[in-house]
Amino acid sequence: MSTPRFGVVVLTMGTRPEDLARGLASLLAQRDVQTDIVVVGNSWDPVDLPSGVRGLHLPENVGIPAGRNAGVPHVTGEYLFFLDDDAWLPDNRFLASVAERFAADPSLGLIQPRIVDPTGVPSPRRWVPRLRVGNPYESGPATALAETAVAMPRDVLEQVGGWPDEFFYAHEGVDLVWRVWDAGRVPWYAADLVAHHPVIDPARHDVYYRLNARNRVWLARRNLPVVLEPVYVGTWVGLTVARVHDRESLAAWFDGLREGLRTRPADRRPMAWRTVWRMARAGRPPVI
Repeated sequence: MSTPRFGVVVLTMGTRPEDLARGLASLLAQRDVQTDIVVVGNSWDPVDLPSGVRGLHLPENVGIPAGRNAGVPHVTGEYLFFLDDDAWLPDNRFLASVAERFAADPSLGLIQPRIVDPTGVPSPRRWVPRLRVGNPYESGPATALAETAVAMPRDVLEQVGGWPDEFFYAHEGVDLVWRVWDAGRVPWYAADLVAHHPVIDPARHDVYYRLNARNRVWLARRNLPVVLEPVYVGTWVGLTVARVHDRESLAAWFDGLREGLRTRPADRRPMAWRTVWRMARAGRPPVI
């Protein structure tokens, strides 16, 4: 039996050198797999990389999904693994375990592990990629995605068209998961596999609320049957008004909503109704 091969893409802006070094060390320590690792520098020229790791310099910050996509042609392997620059793998057989699961179940199109802050800070609910979090130690189909650590067969990423470049930041993982479902595969939350990552407030980004709203609209316009687009967007308008009480944040969110409605995203591929049904049976119809 041949050794599984992983093309690994680590995206960074070069602002966390110690975290990056820790994550790369955990990748180089992986056993029973071959890894081809590239560090994509988003507006940063990767330097001082360890032996066995190559750098790819992007002169401008093209955003998270486009940065990940940029790294894919520069690595080889039948599987792909995307790791944030402030995440790391505590188990040196993590990738081997992932490969074993893909080989054992060809219906799997993506695997997200359980993400844990090793300092003991409770994990946010967004790290468990399903509507009803329930027991975070229970594995099951994923209907969203925490993009910190993501593995998938290369041919699946090619089939779904990659990460959505123009999203820049926010909801690119949901878009990817929806397209994996529509490709007839199952995105999977593997709670027994662990990646480490510190708990960080996503709203720390000054563009968080605007891009959050814009990309919600684009997510619907790229992927949903026309009749479901207003249902999905309307649901999130209601949820946001109920949850966000800061006026400046709400104003930024509605600016993003208007931007999403004014502009049309690329590569529209409305999912089949059978996909809507499969996702509903998995616990999250694509209207919320």
